[in-house]
Amino acid sequence: MTVNNSPSRYGRLSIAMHWLMLLLIAAVYACIELKGNFPKGSETRELLKQWHFMLGMAVFAMVWVRLIARFIAPAPAISPAPAGWQESMAKVMHLALYVLMIGAPFAGWLILSAAGKPIPFFGLELPPLIDKNPDLAGQIKELHELAGTLGYWLIGLHAAAGLFHHFVSRDNTLLRMWPSRD
Repeated sequence: MTVNNSPSRYGRLSIAMHWLMLLLIAAVYACIELKGNFPKGSETRELLKQWHFMLGMAVFAMVWVRLIARFIAPAPAISPAPAGWQESMAKVMHLALYVLMIGAPFAGWLILSAAGKPIPFFGLELPPLIDKNPDLAGQIKELHELAGTLGYWLIGLHAAAGLFHHFVSRDNTLLRMWPSRD
């Protein structure tokens, strides 16, 4: 898998990580949204909560790999170059997405830690980050849920921007990250 980006496209590894991250995040959201369809205390509800956390922690782990890849191989140029304000907005959007991909899973880990609950990770148990504090767990949970709501908007705006660049601006923004057949 190609790690290096070309002048006009991301490398295969960056592309694969981008789309895998989308799938992971979609699964995280699906688990927490579907959980409400099952009675409290039911096995299915508890399993969905556990998968929500484990997949969230997979996002947390993968975001660090993506950040390293981003620093090793700079992004290919957008052609034709967008307006300066669009570049500024793109930087703000990407920063917000990275804050979400780091902050929301970290908050989830803090919530379980403060609630005194086990912290599952695909057959392992992660260590608690803080001592048990139910009041703090509730406060962090509110922030975590707010981040989740903001995440819907950020992801939607990110996708809309990619489509805008492709269909309106007619630049290579979307094509740089689109999987190729070769």
